[in-house]
Amino acid sequence: MKADGRSSGRADRSMRDACVLLLLALTSIPHARLHAWAPPSTTPSASPPVRPSARLANGEPPTLTWRLLAGLDIATGTPSDTLRKLNGQVVRIPGFIVPLDDGLREGNEFLLVPYYGACIHTPPPPPNQMVMVTMADRKPVALDLFQAVTIEGTLRITESDSPYGLVGYDLQAVRLLPYGKAAR
Repeated sequence: MKADGRSSGRADRSMRDACVLLLLALTSIPHARLHAWAPPSTTPSASPPVRPSARLANGEPPTLTWRLLAGLDIATGTPSDTLRKLNGQVVRIPGFIVPLDDGLREGNEFLLVPYYGACIHTPPPPPNQMVMVTMADRKPVALDLFQAVTIEGTLRITESDSPYGLVGYDLQAVRLLPYGKAAR
């Protein structure tokens, strides 16, 4: 900066060049990749691979991963063989709650998504990464979007509408647990 308060042309050019480089870098990233990425620190850790039986050897329902749920082809609606075997079975799915109405603090219907903040300030995940959850007996539960949860219930592969777009799964839930807590 010069003594009279004007900036030197060199500093202005450096700032402009830095902005141009940043814009070029951002526009070179494919659009779909920007929205498909989820920070690893907010995604529940991966579960062990699921066995396609209705119950595991210990009698517990299998815990599904979001990678397994991505096996539903969103263009054709065709599920993978494993998903087809799990359709109508009791399963557990870890994830984050998204209320169907922004102001709700509790409710008996909501979306389950793989990462915190999905649908809120970003484009929604694809249908094979959203589960419409309805609690059994319409019992309301706390809709805390900041906490990871595990939901247990009967999985159905079915397309439905939500305020955030198409949803690929329906889960009739019987239990909602904080993520990492064992069912009793």
